[in-house]
Formats: sequence, C-alpha cells, structure tokens
Amino acid sequence: MAMADVTVLGAGIFGLSVAWACAQRGAKVRVIDPHGPGAGSSGGIVGALAPHVPEQWNDKKAFQLDSLLMAAAFWAGVEDAGGLSTGYARSGRLQPLADDAALTLAQSRAQSAAALWQGQAEWQVVPAEGLGDWAPHSPSGWLIHDTLTARLHPRMACTALVAALRARGAEVLQDHPHQGRVIHATGVAGLEAASAVLGRSFGTGVKGQAALLALDMRASPQLFVDTVHIVPHADGTVAIGSTSERDYDDPASTDSQLDAVIARARAAVPALRDAPVIARWAGVRPRSRSRAPVLGAHPVHDGQFIANGGFKIGFGMAPKVAQVMADLVLDGVDRIPAGFRPEASL
Repeated sequence: MAMADVTVLGAGIFGLSVAWACAQRGAKVRVIDPHGPGAGSSGGIVGALAPHVPEQWNDKKAFQLDSLLMAAAFWAGVEDAGGLSTGYARSGRLQPLADDAALTLAQSRAQSAAALWQGQAEWQVVPAEGLGDWAPHSPSGWLIHDTLTARLHPRMACTALVAALRARGAEVLQDHPHQGRVIHATGVAGLEAASAVLGRSFGTGVKGQAALLALDMRASPQLFVDTVHIVPHADGTVAIGSTSERDYDDPASTDSQLDAVIARARAAVPALRDAPVIARWAGVRPRSRSRAPVLGAHPVHDGQFIANGGFKIGFGMAPKVAQVMADLVLDGVDRIPAGFRPEASL
C-alpha cells in the first residue's frame, strides 16, 4: 500500500475495531503498533460483554446498549471477512441474589429493562432450583438471568480482526510513517503521555489479573458472583476474573489476589471446584479520568483523533466506538456523547 487514508496507532481492541470500520467503508487503512496486535490489555482472557444495570439511564448506558445489540452483526462480519472465529456468543448471564432486598431491587430492574432495552433483551428473576451445578449458590433461592450479556475470547477476537483487515487490503505493521488521518488508540501509554503534556491526569492504568480453567461449558451462560466474572469460552475453557488494582509493582505478575478470585469462584460454583487452572494472566487496562471511553479530537495532537479508555468494557463498547469514530474521521459526522469527549477527562 503506497498511501493510507487512515493511520491507526495501536492494535488493541479500539484500534483494530476502528480500523475495521474504516476499511469496511472503503478507506485505505494502516494499523501501527510496535508491540503487535493485542499486546496490551486487549490480549487478556476474560471477554465478558456485560451490560450496566438497567436504571439511572444515561448516555454511557445507552451507548453500551447500542454496542451490545450491534455486536452479533459486527463480529459475524469480522469472522466472514477473515475466516477466523472470535469466540462470540450472546450467551446470557446468571447472578445470585443475596436476600429479599436484592430480590426486590432485581424485580424493579426487570421492569426498567423491559422499557429501556427496546424489547431486544430481557432481565428476568428466575428460581435457582433445578438449574444444576453450573448455577451459583443463591442465598435467596433466586437468580437474575439477563439475555443481553455476551462473550468473546479477547485474543481470538484481536487475531480475527487482523485477518479481516488484511483480507480488505489493510496493513497491520509494527512501524511505519503516519499517513492520512491519524487516530491514537494507544491505551495506557497514550493516556500517560497526554497527562504529561497536559500537566494533569488525563487517565491512568488499572491492573487486572485473571485465570483460565480447563472446563468445557461453552453452551452455558456467564456468571457474575461475589464480584467475579466467570465466562465459558468457545474453546472449552472457562475464564475467571478479575482484580482491579490501582497500586502495583509488576504489571505482568500474578499473585495471591488472583488466588483469592479463583477461590471465590470455586466456592460459588460447584462445577468449578476440580477444574485445573491452565493459565494465569495479568495486564494493565486504560482508564480515563472520566471512566468513560475517550473519543474525538485528540487533546494534544492538533488535527488528529483519539479512541482510548476502554478499561473493563472495551470489547463490549468496540462496535459502537468503531462506528462513531469512522463517522467522525471519514465523514466529519460527530455522534460522540458529551461524556465521552476528551474535555470530559480534562
């Protein structure tokens, strides 16, 4: 490719997804990352695409809903173009309810979901009895079952995006001069670099630790219990995560904090008790000062753009982030919510 219309700096989930949306619209795209695709937190293992609770509605929750509803078509398009699986499935999720107060709140949220989720997904309260040993213990005897939650395997998804991009003639490189419109999707390093120039915090990194267990529950729903995400993957593994650490010495090490997460998951779900741990992972996720994705005109590099701050919800937000960034960069159409603009994190 002699010239690029769009250069995306960063081959994590935001960078690859925005590049894909631009390539689908006919742009000549180049992605540059010195560390390779999915080298940062996007190369993790959890992949829980879970919605915010359906109450106190705001632009962030509405944006996330749109993205989760777009996800099936988005990831199917990636798989069709590149020929590789992303591990995506809208598998739903179960959550235990601790007591009568939690049950009452969940029932109220079921009514909110009926109004807010556009009839395209449900938030139900269901009895725990008869659901088998995959269902987590619920002190109240009831569980939340939502049909909006989905999952994918982060590493598979990044690899599939690279294959799809290359099938469309895009380049994914470790180094090359920037050409065309430039989008910075550079994760923690990008947030910290902007903070240094601005002289105040624009964002930071938050470490997470997760584990993979050898247990084939690929047809089962996700679980969220005792603050732990438990995600059955399409490859016959179950991911468990994650911690949320603002203070850490080694960004890539796992320790007793992960051991505690695994122990809580095993205690809550009988089927996990004897499943062996086959991998442990740690990485640092980019969190903006506003805690929302940062999208739009770059606050430091004039005439360039930023797509950063995916934090814990980057994979779930990616389809909609890709759409609005392609609208802005290619067509000059700005549909970015006010809370996602860089000035919200300044």
